[in-house]
Amino acid sequence: MRKVAITGGTGGLGTAVVEHLSRTYDVVVLDRSRLDDVTSETSVRKAFADLGEHYALVHLVGGWTGGKVADTSLETWSRMLALNLTGAFLAIREALTQLTRPGRIVAVSSIASLNPAPGSAAYTVAKSALNTLIQTVAAEHRGTGLTANAVLPDSMATPAMLRETDASKLVPTERVAETIAFLLSEAAANITGALIPLRK
Repeated sequence: MRKVAITGGTGGLGTAVVEHLSRTYDVVVLDRSRLDDVTSETSVRKAFADLGEHYALVHLVGGWTGGKVADTSLETWSRMLALNLTGAFLAIREALTQLTRPGRIVAVSSIASLNPAPGSAAYTVAKSALNTLIQTVAAEHRGTGLTANAVLPDSMATPAMLRETDASKLVPTERVAETIAFLLSEAAANITGALIPLRK
């Protein structure tokens, strides 16, 4: 059974992804006990060194803070870039040194990165940059047996969101998990650099 490393595997989406992938893969969750700070180069490097070789990286870590450009503080801007982009860069960079071939990288971005709307400037820019990072990795490794793709869900039916919004208006976390599983599979061997929207 091939090993899949999952960052951010304990949240509302992470729980669904871990449960789904565990049916097929040997899943290692890089939670705070293994990776205490995804934005720290030292922390990420140690976590992946302890992990050893693996087949895939599924990067789920992210966070949202609202605000229009004129209302966004430098602190919020920096935090959103660190959490949604720098953390992904550090995890992907370390994973690339240990991924067996064929290998897979899948990151979760956001539909907002394709359709910017008022109210979440720093988050939207960070996720848009994450898309470009994924496509850059895909271009750099095309033809090597390693693929890199991103899943871009709309608002998801996590426990927190379900307390505020009707489930019919949300993307089920199971659909996100199923899409990730497909991108890890042999059936997706020729898909790389894709940004896959999941709309409500």
